[in-house]
Amino acid sequence: MAEAYNIYEAKTQFSQLVDRVEQGEEIVIARAGRPVARLTPLSKRSEPRVPGFWRGQVVIADDFDELPEDLERAFAGEDP
Repeated sequence: MAEAYNIYEAKTQFSQLVDRVEQGEEIVIARAGRPVARLTPLSKRSEPRVPGFWRGQVVIADDFDELPEDLERAFAGEDP
């Protein structure tokens, strides 16, 4: 089980706790002895991201950012 720290301890030792998490440890933050949060290391991608994954699967219409006049006036704060 992960080591638990109360919020005050976690605030005063935050840098050291982050260092430990970077080394692979998991830290639990508690309030009044009750666990409320967990510090865990971020997982790294096993493979580099390849751009273009959605290429050919998404179509954006030429007029996607055009608004009907009444809606445009409403956003501008004008009366309809």
